[in-house]
Amino acid sequence: MTGLAHLADAQRSVLAAEDLSMFGTDPWWLVAIKAVFCFAFLMVTVLFSIVWERKVVAWMQLRIGPNRHGPWGFLQSLADGIKLMLKEDVVVKRADKVVYILAPIIAAAPAFMAIAVIPFGPAGNEVSIFGHRTTMQLTDLPIAMLYVLAIASVGIYGIVLAGWSSGSTYPLLGGLRSCAQMISYEIAMGAAFASVFLYSGSMSTSAIVEAQADRWFVILLPVSFIIYVVTMVGETNRAPFDMPESEGDLVGGFNTEYSSIKFAMFMLAEYVNMVTVSAVSVTLFLGGWRAPYPISTFWEGANHGWWPMLWFVLKVQLLLFFFIWLRGTLPRVRYDQLMKLGWKVLIPVSVLWLMLVATVRALRNENYEFQTIVLYVAGAVIAVLLISFVADMFRDRRAKGAEGPAEDERDFDPMAGGFPVPPKPGQSLPPVPRRRPRADRELVVSGAPDTATASEGKETDGV
Repeated sequence: MTGLAHLADAQRSVLAAEDLSMFGTDPWWLVAIKAVFCFAFLMVTVLFSIVWERKVVAWMQLRIGPNRHGPWGFLQSLADGIKLMLKEDVVVKRADKVVYILAPIIAAAPAFMAIAVIPFGPAGNEVSIFGHRTTMQLTDLPIAMLYVLAIASVGIYGIVLAGWSSGSTYPLLGGLRSCAQMISYEIAMGAAFASVFLYSGSMSTSAIVEAQADRWFVILLPVSFIIYVVTMVGETNRAPFDMPESEGDLVGGFNTEYSSIKFAMFMLAEYVNMVTVSAVSVTLFLGGWRAPYPISTFWEGANHGWWPMLWFVLKVQLLLFFFIWLRGTLPRVRYDQLMKLGWKVLIPVSVLWLMLVATVRALRNENYEFQTIVLYVAGAVIAVLLISFVADMFRDRRAKGAEGPAEDERDFDPMAGGFPVPPKPGQSLPPVPRRRPRADRELVVSGAPDTATASEGKETDGV
């Protein structure tokens, strides 16, 4: 009987973690207010982030930054939006006009949809709106994080279709590169999510935040947090991973042939995605709407009422500052480095870390001591690192021993097939023919073949 009672208590706790009965009971007008609030929150945060980015980068580069429109230049992003809407809207002649127009909408719409399942506050009836007690969240799902992943995947279609429908080569290349980048980074992102699911026992965003009541997942799952931070930068095409928008080799990327409001929608989608991935990171790893540790210890009301929304917004702004700091600090990486990081580093590390997290959870379920688990995990990690270090050392030594005069180096043609081709490993570009230095060239004057002959002739005449 004791075992059956224990099993019933465990089932009851699992059901409590998945209890979403507080959602779906609001009247239609309250749902509309929440939806408008989510949209307004994203738009206001985007407008602020654009000005803040320009101000912070100017501060890092010892410049002034925007200071003309509004107090301290805070209306600069609004002026930029009005300018883009009033610019001439040009449609390329060879473009597929239907897809060309729909692509910015497909890219921007999913960016607004993911915020629907992000909790701004507790799941209980903490606040009152016009006399109606409600949750500080638009809605929640038992598979809310799978919904977020699915919505993020749909946004890729807008970028690919924009490059294809433009009827130009460079936008097509930019769209394909962006698609390959997002797919490679979404795999590691999903593996980082899975570690959170194992520890929280749920895919519901409100349940994940509730599971961080004692300890944030950034402390329990630091590797997952680092992987997600890297993948969210690559997912949003931000520096140093802004390869689809690299001006040097692709003119402007997938949005080269776009102008006016359609170009503005691509930029809007990028900044809204920044806010969305920051909100997801706060929800999964930084305690969500919960107050930071020192505040929650001496103030009981910090996690009740409207205060949780303040902590949530502050955490999101800190992550947005991290985006801005990266852009002003790190240079853009090469595309091969970008893909190597995604496929050869992030995906293997995320899968290995997921296996370790699953092993730790299984051992804890078998009532093993936590110290023993730490020793097992630390020993496994050190062993893997040692093996990889030795393998890399021997690989480098073998590669250096195999190096020699490359036979392809003599036959390398940088214009093979009529297009510029980069050299392969072991090959080098042929020397570029240059003109002789100015001091070695002969100066030709009228009436004589060169200056030296002319001077000799004058001396002869004088004699």
